Amino acid sequence: MLARQPYYGPRKLVLAFDVGTTYSGISYCILQPGQVPDIRGVTKQVFPGQTEGRGNAKVPSILYYDAWGNVKAAGSEALSMNVVNDAEENGWTKAEWWKLHLRPKHLASTHITDKDVPPLPSGKSAVDILTDFIKYLYMGAKRHIEEHHMGFNWTSIENSIEFIFSHPNGWEGSQQQKYREAIEGAGLIPRTLEGRSRVHMITEGEASFHYCISSLPGDPANTGPQAIVVIDAGGGTIDLSIYSVTFNPIVCKEVAPAECRLQGSVFITRRAKHLISGKLRDLPPSSTGIEDMDDIIREFDQTTKLAIRSSDEPVYLKLGNPRYNNPKFNIKRGALKLLGEEAARLFDESIQAIIDAFNQQRKVANANITMAFLVGGLGTNDLVWTRLQSHFKTQGIDVCRPDNDINKAVANGAVIFHIDHVVKSRVARATYGVPYCPWVDESNPEHLRRRNQWQKHASGQYAVNGGFCPILRKGSQVDEEKEFRHTFCFLHKQQAEFGGEQMEILCYRGNLPDPRWPSFTTLGTIRANLSKAAYNSVAKMGVSGEVYYQVDFDVVALFGTTELTAQMAWKDNRIVTPFACFGTMQGSTLHKRYYGNLI
Repeated sequence: MLARQPYYGPRKLVLAFDVGTTYSGISYCILQPGQVPDIRGVTKQVFPGQTEGRGNAKVPSILYYDAWGNVKAAGSEALSMNVVNDAEENGWTKAEWWKLHLRPKHLASTHITDKDVPPLPSGKSAVDILTDFIKYLYMGAKRHIEEHHMGFNWTSIENSIEFIFSHPNGWEGSQQQKYREAIEGAGLIPRTLEGRSRVHMITEGEASFHYCISSLPGDPANTGPQAIVVIDAGGGTIDLSIYSVTFNPIVCKEVAPAECRLQGSVFITRRAKHLISGKLRDLPPSSTGIEDMDDIIREFDQTTKLAIRSSDEPVYLKLGNPRYNNPKFNIKRGALKLLGEEAARLFDESIQAIIDAFNQQRKVANANITMAFLVGGLGTNDLVWTRLQSHFKTQGIDVCRPDNDINKAVANGAVIFHIDHVVKSRVARATYGVPYCPWVDESNPEHLRRRNQWQKHASGQYAVNGGFCPILRKGSQVDEEKEFRHTFCFLHKQQAEFGGEQMEILCYRGNLPDPRWPSFTTLGTIRANLSKAAYNSVAKMGVSGEVYYQVDFDVVALFGTTELTAQMAWKDNRIVTPFACFGTMQGSTLHKRYYGNLI
C-alpha cells in the first residue's frame, strides 16, 4: 500500500457520504496533528434494524413516509417485517430508487423513463428525500464516532467538519445544486459562505480511483507511467474513469473524459422482474405459499442475483412455501428454476455498457492502459467479473478487485481524495463557455441567417444574440492551477443603468471542435454590481453620435480541480474586484462567494 504521511494541521473531522441508488455508506477520518490519518467506515450497528453481513457496511437507501410526510423508518429498519406490516396497516409510502429522479436528462437513457422508476411519495421531491436521508446517515455517523472514540467531544468539531459528497460521473450542475440544498436542509452546515466552503464534491469515479490507488504496492515493480481504468459498477450508474499514474513521487492525471451509463444493478433487477412476471403470469390464483411479487423481486435482488455465475448453471428463486410444487411452471420446493442462459442474459446490457464506455474512452486516451479495477456492488457478481476479465485479457489489460470491501470504495476513496490529493489534472467532459454576441458582419452567412436575433446596443451597433464563446473545449486536459481568462464588456446609455449585470456559464456537450451557435445548457449565472466601475468610466461616442458607457470585465475560470471556479473581475479605480462562484468539472454547482450572487 502507498505510504501516507503524518498529518500536520488543525484537528478536524472529515466525513464522506456515498449516497447510492440502492445502498449508502459513510467513511470518516479524525485528523490529528502529527498522526498518520486512519480512515474508517461507519460499520457499527448504529442504525436501527442493522444486521451483520453486507448491510453492516452499507444501509439500504429506503425510507417510509406517513400521510403527513413524516419519516417513519429508514435504512435496514425499513426492510423489517414489523415496519412492512405497519406500513400496510397505516398507509405509509415507500421511497426507493429515488436517487434516479435526480438523473440528468441528457444521459443516454432510452431504456428508462420516469415511469420506470418507483414514484416519489406524494408531496415529496427527490431533494426532500435526499435531505431526510442525509440527516439519517449523519446521525448514524455521529453515534458511531461517539461510541468508538473515547472522550471524543462532538460539539468541539461539529462546526468545522469537512463534508465530502460523491456523485455519479454524469451528474452536473443541477444535480450538485440539489445536493447542496439537501445538505443545508439537513442541518449539516449553516447557510453561510463559511458553511458552504466545508462541502466538497467528487465524482464516484475519482473517489473509487483514490481507493484503488491506495491499494497498490508501496514499491511497485514497474515505476514507469501506467494508465489505469476504474470501473465503478453501482446500483444506478456505471462510472468509468481513466488515469495515468507515475510513481516516486506519485502523480495522477485523468487522460479521458469520464463516462457514465445508467445500467447499474437496479436495471438488472428490473429486467428480472419482467422475466419472472412473465413466467408466473398464468400461475393459478389458488396457488398457496407464493409470496407477493415485490417480495419475490426483493429475494432476487438480495440473494439470487448474487448467485448467478455463468450461463451454464441454473439458479433458483425462492417464491415462498418450500412445500409448494408445480412442475409445469418449473417450481419445485417453493423455488422457481431459472435457466443459466436466461439468468445470465439479464446482465448482458450492463456488461455491454461497460465495454462500450471503455471503448469510447480508449479512443481519446493517449495512454497505454495496463490495469483495470472493478468496484461497486455490481462488481461483486462473479458473472460480471468473469466476463470483464475475459474481455480485457484479450486487450492485454489485467483486471482486479481491490482487497477489503469494494462496496466501500467510494466513501473511503472520497476521504482519501481529501487527504492525499494525488490527481493533479482532469479532462473536460464537455465544452464550457459563455454567451457570445458578436457585432453584425453582413458578409458572415451565420449572421445573416440569424437576422431575427440582431439587437441594437447602446453604441448604436447591432450584435447577434444567441452565440457561444468557448472557454474550455471538450477533451482538454487541465492542470489544477491553470487559469482561463476572457475579456468581455457591458454597454449602457447611462451610468445609472449599471448595477445588475450577469454572465451565464454555459455547457455544450456535442462534438463540434469550435462551436459558436450550438445548442447549450446553462450551468449557472454570475451576478455582479458594476455601478462603481461604471461611475468611474468615461463616456464614449457611438457610431451615430450616441453617448454610451462601457465597462470591461474578465471571466476567469479554473477547471482543473474537482470543483469549477468561475469569476468575474473588473477594475474599480485600477483595483481588480473579483466575483466568484463554484461548481465541478463534471458540471457546476454555482453559489455565492465574495459579492457575487448566483441565480
